[in-house]
Amino acid sequence: MKSLLSALRALLPLVELPRWAVPVLVVLGLSAALAEAVSISLIIPLIQHFANSGVSGIGAWLLQPFENVPEPWRAPLIGGAILGSVVAKNVLSYAYVCLFSWVNASLSHQLRTGILRQLLRVSQSYLDTQDMGKLMNTLGNDTWRASSAFGLLATLLINACLVFIFALLLLAISWPLTLVTGLVLFAISRIIRFMTRRARRLGDEAVKANQHASQRMVEVFSGMRLIRAYGREAHEMRRYEQASRNIQRTFFRMDRVSASVGPVSEILAMVLLIALLLLSIRDPSSLATSVTFLLLLYRLHPRVRQIESDRVALRTLTPSLVELGAVMSRDDKTYLDNGDKRLAGLDRGIEFNGVTLRYAASERDALAETSLVIPAGRTTALVGPSGAGKSSVISLLCRFYDPTSGDIRVDGVPLRELDPGWWREQIALVSQDVHVFNATIAENIAYGKLDATHDEIVAAARRAHALAFIEKLPHGFDTVLGDRGFRLSGGQRQRLALARALVRDPQILILDEATNALDSISERLVQDALESFGRDRTVIIIAHRLSTIEHADHVVVLESGRVVERGAPRVLLAAGGLFAELHALQSGGLHESHTR
Repeated sequence: MKSLLSALRALLPLVELPRWAVPVLVVLGLSAALAEAVSISLIIPLIQHFANSGVSGIGAWLLQPFENVPEPWRAPLIGGAILGSVVAKNVLSYAYVCLFSWVNASLSHQLRTGILRQLLRVSQSYLDTQDMGKLMNTLGNDTWRASSAFGLLATLLINACLVFIFALLLLAISWPLTLVTGLVLFAISRIIRFMTRRARRLGDEAVKANQHASQRMVEVFSGMRLIRAYGREAHEMRRYEQASRNIQRTFFRMDRVSASVGPVSEILAMVLLIALLLLSIRDPSSLATSVTFLLLLYRLHPRVRQIESDRVALRTLTPSLVELGAVMSRDDKTYLDNGDKRLAGLDRGIEFNGVTLRYAASERDALAETSLVIPAGRTTALVGPSGAGKSSVISLLCRFYDPTSGDIRVDGVPLRELDPGWWREQIALVSQDVHVFNATIAENIAYGKLDATHDEIVAAARRAHALAFIEKLPHGFDTVLGDRGFRLSGGQRQRLALARALVRDPQILILDEATNALDSISERLVQDALESFGRDRTVIIIAHRLSTIEHADHVVVLESGRVVERGAPRVLLAAGGLFAELHALQSGGLHESHTR
């Protein structure tokens, strides 16, 4: 219960409903319960009227509204009152169901969007340590299970209030019978609790089974080419079948526990009703009261049974609530420090001052007390062996992470103090790992500038040398690319990503192996386009092929997270350091002939 309450505290801030919604729900539910209680209670004066027996106790109180009604009209009026109460109860119940459905759908929507908003706001370092399948399960499955839990809580509240109303009526009819009945129902409840004590543990197992199956799906979809290349279809099928069977077994056991509540409760309650009926037959004078008592008890029992079923179901759903609460909790997560400053433009450049970056799951620094300058309006190349820290510099520039220590300044202003939304609007990133959305080509290019016109999209495609292959597609710019852009080759996807960056018209263009998937002719054409586009613009290039940075104004050489060299390409070649060694390895001895 403690974990459930803490999860609810974390999730309730996500829920924003009109102030009137919950009170109206409660009023509708209680009014429907009260109308049902009235319809059953009116049976007492009706039976006593036909039996022509004395009226006492609650029967006399219920008959008071009809005392001045002429004898021939009394029974039809009481019958009409009973019918009116039944109609009112069903109208109120229908209104309750409709409003509850709307509230529950709103809860599901707000939970889904709230969880995604949290995942978009949290730092990349948190996402790096998470299981993608687990997060997908949380967003897809746990959110609807959590909305079901909220619905169960509301139903529990309504049923508890209804039980209270019915209990008051039963006490008014016969308090000795009510006390005996209450003790028996309490004993039935304890029996059911004993039978369903495993519900919470099964709920935990269900969440884990769903998470494992979601992870298997993510890995199959993302690694489909590798699976087929190594002929591992049967292996992956066996692994997924095992995960799916685990879900099947877990949910069957969970449903079996939940389903046991109804039969056991109904059988034991029927024993109680038969016993009470046999006792009431012995005293015909109290037949009306006894029949009404039994009818109330008969209508009360499903509510008591529903409370038990909902309680068991809530225990099975608690792990989903706890999982969502853990995702929404701010205690174990880091968030980027967001400022609100905006600059007129990038005039001087970007400075790294003693910057150290260590990723959450790493035991060593990706960058160690790194200091470098990226001048504005010029092309800067970042080179170095794998693991040198080049991509870490880009990650810090894009504010995927904040430095572990040190600071980054843009025209002298700390990067942390800039509005991150504005800052990212100044940047266009083209990486080696191109992401293409399952949308049209035009929509993929316009992702760089959401309000781009068709002419701007076409111009960007032409500049990225993508127009030729786009026009050959069946529907041109309206061609839907499919998941991960499977319709395109690697080089075509890369040119599409370049067009997406160019249509943005950014102040800072970052190219992370941006021409790696292109053939030599296409690479030359794209390089010429980028050199033209990059004039008077801040361009940052990461390249393993050093031939692609021969026109860079400034080169920063990194090794093991530290800057070991910096300067113009020709100066570094002549210096004979790491840059010259890397160049010599790629040019097959060109450096040696250059130095001779």
